[in-house]
Amino acid sequence: MIRSPSHLEPGSEFDPGAAGAGNLPRAWRRAWLADPDRPQIHDPDRGWLTRGELDRASRGRAARLAGLGLESGDRVLLSSESSWDLVATYVACQRLGLVVIPTNTAYGPRELGHVIADARPAAAIVDDPERAEVIGSIAPALDCFGPDLPLPEGPALELDRAAPEAPALLCYTSGTTGRPKGAVLSHASCLASAEALRCAWRWTESDRLLLCLPLFHMHGLGVGLHGSLHAGASAVLLRGFRPDEIVERIRELEATLFFGVPTLYHRLARHPRVAELARLRLCVSGSAPLPASLHAEIESATGQRVLERYGMTETLMLVSNPEAGERRPGTVGWPLPGVELRLAGEPAEIEVRGPNVFSGYWERPDANAEAFTEDGFFRTGDLGSIDEDGYVRIVGRARELIISGGYNVYPREVEDAILGHPSVEEVAVVGEPSPEWGERVAAYVVLSAPLELEALRTELAGSLAPFKHPRALHAVASLPRNALGKVQKHRLAEGRVQPE
Repeated sequence: MIRSPSHLEPGSEFDPGAAGAGNLPRAWRRAWLADPDRPQIHDPDRGWLTRGELDRASRGRAARLAGLGLESGDRVLLSSESSWDLVATYVACQRLGLVVIPTNTAYGPRELGHVIADARPAAAIVDDPERAEVIGSIAPALDCFGPDLPLPEGPALELDRAAPEAPALLCYTSGTTGRPKGAVLSHASCLASAEALRCAWRWTESDRLLLCLPLFHMHGLGVGLHGSLHAGASAVLLRGFRPDEIVERIRELEATLFFGVPTLYHRLARHPRVAELARLRLCVSGSAPLPASLHAEIESATGQRVLERYGMTETLMLVSNPEAGERRPGTVGWPLPGVELRLAGEPAEIEVRGPNVFSGYWERPDANAEAFTEDGFFRTGDLGSIDEDGYVRIVGRARELIISGGYNVYPREVEDAILGHPSVEEVAVVGEPSPEWGERVAAYVVLSAPLELEALRTELAGSLAPFKHPRALHAVASLPRNALGKVQKHRLAEGRVQPE
């Protein structure tokens, strides 16, 4: 078992009491009251809004929500693009003690129907009239409002009273296998993760985050927004990712932090002004593995050594490369403060325990019994290894492990090797049924030039054992991804553009 090493510098000590001292809005209020005139949120249309404005706006909106009859513990579906209104209303929900269900703005009737039927929200807040109509057709009795909450003013309330163990978020997993499950995250869990990131990344009120990640996903909400509010820092909201806008905002608004997924870094690396990234204090990548080759490409162009970290919807942040220390390509670093991590079984699955870990899946006792060990560790489903210096490496998902001819093949290892071929832009490796091998290794590739299977196998001979070589090569126009850039491997066969 490994825990966070003592690599934190003076002034950045982890405060384990931060998670148990109260709830999310109480932690945020410390900064609001200390300096209410300090800019905190930059809206694409309205410009800068201060800490004090966020305090007042969220208080007023909490009263409006209470005027609807909503009470602490009620669930509210929230589906909106990034904006000041979204942030103020989200904070209002937390101040009233509501349980927020962040919901992907791309969800259609089937996905929305599942979340609504499973979570049974008391209200929905959406920014798109067509999406509101879809919700109305699914649940006619469900009140639906815009994120600006066009409601009558409500009475003055005593806010910020949720207990640390009270649920703050009900987040549905991506559902790449089976129906999505709701992960219940408490105020204490969210605060523990934010506090760990504050000290590990030396996040202070002087930092300014360029936040282009959507706030319906935990990378944008649970890391980006929560982390900024907890540290008293400021955040620049962007609606989507446009490389030109990123490089302009870095200079114009004096940003210090940027969080992205590998797909975004891939596009930035090819931008003519990629050198603007050198102005940032810290670049962080997550939600999917960052190829070591891309890490090297960005460092060569900008001097930035991207910090890769590891987390899940169910656990928030778990592991991170150090802010001050070696950021080792191909690894996700060391456990964050408060996190215990171990490898169990063969193949070695990552199991974790800590104050950041969720309390369980919403109304899923069978899933919870399977998800946790008898001594309280959460089974992540990710396979990993730990090197001699304690750096954790993610080698794949347990369910994605390929057993070919009796040998274990880890897709991540094969993908990393294939990415070294000059004709390969992107790759995803999966197992396909085979009467001869049980499963055969199949590679789905986005190519910049034609490539034959045998030529690729010859290229891999020096780096991979023959049983790990792909026995099928499928060229695709693009890899199917979710909103955060994670490859959806169950959809790969949809995109074939040529026979094998």
